[in-house]
Amino acid sequence: MAKAAMNDLLKRRMTASQQASELHTSNQAYEKLFREALPPGGVQICSLPLDKLVPFFTTDIGFRPYSPEQLRAFAEQLNEEGLLVRIIVRPMAAKDSYEILAGHNRANAARRAGWDVIPAEIVEADDARAIVIATSTNLIQRQNLSIVERGKTYRALLDAKNRHGQWYIEQDHETFGDNRQEFQSTEKEVFLERGRQRYNARKLVAEFFGVTEYEIRKAVKLTQLIPPLLDILETAPKRLNLACASLMADYDPEAQEAFIEMCSIEGFQITKAMMQHIVRKCPPPRADRQSLYAAWREARDKAIKRMTAPPKKITFNRKAFAPYLDDLGSDRGVEALFLEFLQERRNRRIMDESKRNEVDV
Repeated sequence: MAKAAMNDLLKRRMTASQQASELHTSNQAYEKLFREALPPGGVQICSLPLDKLVPFFTTDIGFRPYSPEQLRAFAEQLNEEGLLVRIIVRPMAAKDSYEILAGHNRANAARRAGWDVIPAEIVEADDARAIVIATSTNLIQRQNLSIVERGKTYRALLDAKNRHGQWYIEQDHETFGDNRQEFQSTEKEVFLERGRQRYNARKLVAEFFGVTEYEIRKAVKLTQLIPPLLDILETAPKRLNLACASLMADYDPEAQEAFIEMCSIEGFQITKAMMQHIVRKCPPPRADRQSLYAAWREARDKAIKRMTAPPKKITFNRKAFAPYLDDLGSDRGVEALFLEFLQERRNRRIMDESKRNEVDV
């Protein structure tokens, strides 16, 4: 087989594998998180008009589309090679309209390339499954997601899991009523087990995506920041680092407004020590703006004093003094000799200045 034909065959196999993995992975994620089989419904493969597609709007999953440069390159690739992996959509309530679950960049690149239609897989999905498809493909395929993007994605999954669990709680309440004493022992065990399964969502998400619960907590917490602070964190990390951002996220939105200006002043980067001082002076979640500014100025002044204060200790390169340490015996000997040298140098300078004054007279 010719090399070009072999490469084409391998590409088709990889494409088929990736296409299958998108839905397969999302199906696995759904069954893992919700502990139940997928709702019934098959997959329809067809070509859809691009003007019938709308971006995923069910919830914010932290999706950031390709830059214009990336999109231009992707559009050129589509015109040369065609679409390798179909997009995934679900029908909307409005007729002939579809919500994109996976493939926003593919759809945008196809529009840029001048296409009218795009190959797609249509799935019947409720909101919970739609969120799982959108988030799982995003997390697995886009390895360069920022911590904020990951946080929004994790949060969407956790919210979907918790809403799903709450629905079952309501169903249990309708079935068993308020009087739990009427439960049989087995029914009590079933109820408690359901509760345990519902509220370990973070653990399930961590296990499925191969991360720690701490990573998920840290990422999700950052999503509590107001949009201007999120923008600074993602576009200017030198002005706002993750440690400070995490502490700011403990405050309510109104209090967070004060931190925007603090992060914007040139030459005064807010540090973790400053934020810790602010938190001690103005405990979250609520704090008056003026109090926050006062605590920040106080922390900033302390930092300036520390930077301008003379060092408490003088250190030397031990290797440079190695040839002489044997004669001096100890570090104290070096210190004494150095002090003696400085004293003699000072006395010599005083004598020289005195002689110059006598000449001037």
